[in-house]
Amino acid sequence: MNSYHNILAKLEQFTKKYYTKMLLKGVLLFLAFGVLFFLAILGVEYFLWLNGTGRLLLLFVFITIELFLLFRYILTPLFFLAKLKKGISNKQASVIIGKHFPEIGDKLLNLLDLADDNDQSELLLASIDQRSENLNPIPFTKAVDFKENIKYAKYLVIPALLFGLIWVS
Repeated sequence: MNSYHNILAKLEQFTKKYYTKMLLKGVLLFLAFGVLFFLAILGVEYFLWLNGTGRLLLLFVFITIELFLLFRYILTPLFFLAKLKKGISNKQASVIIGKHFPEIGDKLLNLLDLADDNDQSELLLASIDQRSENLNPIPFTKAVDFKENIKYAKYLVIPALLFGLIWVS
C-alpha cells in the first residue's frame, strides 16, 4: 500500500501544479482585463466630462468590476491552492492525467475506484499494490503545461500598445 500512498501524493502534487497554472492564467487575465477596463473608464471620463456624481458612479463601477475580476481570476485559484475551497477530486485529476498520458488512460481512475471499495480482500489489496507499482514511474505533474499560459500573455499586448499610443501622443 506504500506505492498507493505515493500515487496519492503524486496526485496531490498534480493538483497543486494545476491550480498554480490556473493562478498564473488568472493573473495574466486580471492584468489584461483590469487595465483595459481602467482605460475604458478613463476614456469615458475624458470624453464626457462628468460631474462629481458621474465620477463617483464611475468609481463604484470600476471598483466593483475590479473586485469581481480579482475574485474570479486570482482569489478563486488561491482558495483552491490553500484548500479553503474544495477543488478537483482525485478522480477528476486522474481523468485529466489520463487524457494527457495515453498509456495511462483510465488505469489511474480504475485504481482509485478499487481503493474506494469497502470490501478490501487480500486479492484486492494485491491488485491495488500491483497497479500502483505500474503507475509509480509516471510523473503526473508533467500533465500540467505552463506554456499553455503564453496564449493569455498576448492579451497584455493590447493594453501595453494603448499605453504606448497615449504616451506617444
